[in-house]
Amino acid sequence: MILACNHIRKSFGDNTVLSDVTFHIEEREKAAVVGINGAGKSTLLKIIVKELLSDSGDVVISKGVTLGYLAQQDAVSGHHTIYEELLSTKQDILVLEDKLRTLERDMAHQEGSALSAALESYNRLSTEFENKNGYAYRSEITGILKGLGFEEEEFSKYIDTLSGGQKTRVALGKLLLTRPGLLLLDEPTNHLDMNSIAWLETYLQNYPGAVLIVAHDRYFLNRVVTKIVELDNGHSTVFPGNYTAYAQKRAMLREARMKAYLNQQQEIRHQEAVISKLRSFNREKSIKRAESRVKMLDKIERLDKPTEIASEMRIHLTPRVTSGNDVLTVKGLSKAFGRQQLFTDLNFEIKRGERTAIIGDNGTGKTTLLKIINHVCEPDAGSFSLGSKVHIGYYDQEHHVLHPEKTLFEEISDTYPELTNTQIRNVLASFLFTGDDVFKQIADLSGGERGRVSLAKLMLSEANFLILDEPTNHLDITSKEILENALKNYSGTVLYVSHDRYFINETATRIMELTGSTLVNYIGNYDYYLEKKEELTAIYAPQAALQNVGGFFGSTAARNESSGETDTKRDWKQQKEEQARERKRQNDLKKTEEQIQALEARDAEIDALLSDPSVYSDVSRCLKLNNEKFELSQELEKLYELWESLM
Repeated sequence: MILACNHIRKSFGDNTVLSDVTFHIEEREKAAVVGINGAGKSTLLKIIVKELLSDSGDVVISKGVTLGYLAQQDAVSGHHTIYEELLSTKQDILVLEDKLRTLERDMAHQEGSALSAALESYNRLSTEFENKNGYAYRSEITGILKGLGFEEEEFSKYIDTLSGGQKTRVALGKLLLTRPGLLLLDEPTNHLDMNSIAWLETYLQNYPGAVLIVAHDRYFLNRVVTKIVELDNGHSTVFPGNYTAYAQKRAMLREARMKAYLNQQQEIRHQEAVISKLRSFNREKSIKRAESRVKMLDKIERLDKPTEIASEMRIHLTPRVTSGNDVLTVKGLSKAFGRQQLFTDLNFEIKRGERTAIIGDNGTGKTTLLKIINHVCEPDAGSFSLGSKVHIGYYDQEHHVLHPEKTLFEEISDTYPELTNTQIRNVLASFLFTGDDVFKQIADLSGGERGRVSLAKLMLSEANFLILDEPTNHLDITSKEILENALKNYSGTVLYVSHDRYFINETATRIMELTGSTLVNYIGNYDYYLEKKEELTAIYAPQAALQNVGGFFGSTAARNESSGETDTKRDWKQQKEEQARERKRQNDLKKTEEQIQALEARDAEIDALLSDPSVYSDVSRCLKLNNEKFELSQELEKLYELWESLM
């Protein structure tokens, strides 16, 4: 065991954040702390590293174990370059290297016992140098910087010229280079693009020490951790396995807790009714029996009602009108900022009912593309058009659609003046803003709270075409799952940018990757994208393929060039045909589900009628209804088979 937390308790004033947190971490174990925003995840990490003191309980760390901690807002500062900043973590190796070079120079002029002593020192220092990875430390630094998304030409950039996200990546790189025995990471995937997150996953999987992570990236957790510590209402529960295993077990536990609570409440009500009845007899024996039951009832350890459902936001996305089949058509779109060309000659269409994710590295122009479609900025060339009856709802990751000087109540009432005060309060309550919360100013809200306000406005818009820029940023895992379900049940069209691979996998029916200044199209979710990425990138963005994999695609690109554009056009046509088939399948599936629902509703009506005395006493009507019920069952059987094949 490398770390043990025993009955940790922490309060801030009247707010008890942690009331009884107990778990342990073994050597080389990879674990995660999860919970809703405000559950105390970051507070727990700060207590472990002694940045905060707990009110009670203790943290035990094995003797000799070093701790490394990356907070959410950790960033480096100073006048070093990026490379120099990471090199500073290897000071002991640099000192050894200087000593070895000095000994080498001295030994060239030494003889006899002096040379023997120098050789002995040199051999000892060489062994120490090798054990500390001295012969590969520079390549280790380069590998980590490239893994975290820095190009070699950026290594010489000075720290004070970097963005906040870049400084955080440098801080993460420094921490990884120190290789502590226990690595504590608070939201390490923030500010990383997909390639960097994938690199970090592999790095942590092979990390020789133990790792404790706070993260909302469920795909990341699935690939890295083997234990989940859930914080809920101040208490901790430990689940073995990755995130998916945890989610399944958590659902079962929640159901069991609710069932136990309801059963206990039923038993309590039963006992109270018996006590009341015994007392009403007003006899000595019955009163004694009642008192005995009261004592038994007082000894029962009352179960708390599970509060998870009440603490979740409620979002229902419903279009006011149905759009035409052609929702968005983009032709020849290009955009550059100065010498930086983001994309050129983009051509694509979005059809009704599609949920399309745009992915790509940072700086490729994903957000800019959404802003162009939403008329926030203008393209340099090309055009786009919206289809019939298309009504856009826009979610901006920077929340520029919100007004900092307004209160939450004013933000909703000014945008939707037809809503009553009660309706506005009900909507805000659905997004966890109750009581005086509705009078908070937008400027005073956290990132997660602003995200919930933006989602509330999005829900009220009743739009049939949602354009979302990083909608899961700042949302906790529970809120992400609620948004996923809302989008999957949404009958309109969705176009969004996201780095959340789990979210993409759950919601996308199509992925467009912005790479090499062009778009590569994938008809499927994120798993399908991973399966087809190399193949399709080589065809549609050969330059990007060459940059990503060096010369691996060289021969493929040459073959494509020699064979002309015929293969490319044929593959593109094939993809369009696949897309059309997928749209037809989705439409058939929806129609089949609607038919099943209608027939099941009629079947239930017949059952109700057959229970009516005025009906079952009428032989001819009863016979007619039974015949209809039999025909319904036959038709439903066929529809179920069709539904299964469509699924």
